[in-house]
This record gives sequence, C-alpha cells and structure tokens, in this order.
Amino acid sequence: MAAGKSEEWSAVECPFCHEDDDRVVDSRASGGAIRRRRECRACSRRFTTYERAESEPRLRVIKKDGTTREAYDRSKIRQGLMRALHKRPVPTERLSQILQEVEDQLTAAYELEIPSRAIGDLVMAKLRETDQVAYVRFASVYRDFKDVSQFVEEVQPMLSGRGGASGGGRETPSGGQGAARPPKGPTVGD
Repeated sequence: MAAGKSEEWSAVECPFCHEDDDRVVDSRASGGAIRRRRECRACSRRFTTYERAESEPRLRVIKKDGTTREAYDRSKIRQGLMRALHKRPVPTERLSQILQEVEDQLTAAYELEIPSRAIGDLVMAKLRETDQVAYVRFASVYRDFKDVSQFVEEVQPMLSGRGGASGGGRETPSGGQGAARPPKGPTVGD
C-alpha cells in the first residue's frame, strides 16, 4: 500500500471505467476469502472483489502432457470464464461464485498437484449449470474439437433435453429434468 493512503484505498481496477481509485464500502468473510464491496470514485459504480491469503505450499497444475507443471493461477480460470460469459446475462457475482466453488472443490480434492483436466471439467460443469451458451463456448476451446461431429456430440445431450450438470455430458444423461432453458435449435450464437 502506498504511503499516505488510508486502509480504504486500494489499487484495484474498476471493471467499468478501468480507473484504480476506489473505496471499500463493505467487507465480510466469504468461504476462504474476504469479500469486499467497492465503489469506484471515478464512475461511482460498485463492484465486488475477493481477497484470499496465499498458503504454502502453492498448488501446482499438471499440464495435459503429464510432465509439465506450473503454479496454479486463478486469473487463468477467470479469463476463460470471462471469455465464455462475454455478453451473456450472467451477473459478475455468479462469475466470482463459480471461481470460488471451483477453487474450493479443487483444494478439497487435491493436496499439492491438480491435473489440468480436473480444472477444466469442474469449470465446464459449473458453466453447464449456469449458461448453456457459455458452456458450449468454453467446451469448444477446452475440448479442442477437430470437426463438427465432435461439437455436435458435445451439444447433443442439451438438444435432446438431457443436459444436466455432468462434466462432459457424453457418458450418461443427468437423470434429471434437463436444462433450465431448452435451446431453440442447434445454432449457437455470438
């Protein structure tokens, strides 16, 4: 923190006007993090941030090749979610909630190393519950479809009304009520 600034000052960039002058309006514990409600002094809009203490040892992600490892980076998951949710009617609070849920499940299931596939599968499951278009966007990049048939195979469970919360959606139907909002057709827009 810069000298001369109060504890209310922070260098968090406003997601609306991109200024870094805000004040904390409210703070509270939220899971393993501190939830802070902030108000931008430049545009007067409010947004939420989450702060969490880093604990040692840091989690490591085992990449797809099985030999490469890198430090777990929450911002990479956030970027992927933001791309998938771009122009979708999903509140920012839900994005933060998904990030926290994914991280909580990963830290509960893994001690030191996490396979990258586990991260991707968890994110896909959360997106599938939240927004089908965002799910398809994320799946198309994450699964790296080689042709249209692979894409159709991924989307087919949702089109036939079986699109529940299962990770890949290919193995079994969710056994439930189907998607919250049935798709109108096989066209996915953006």
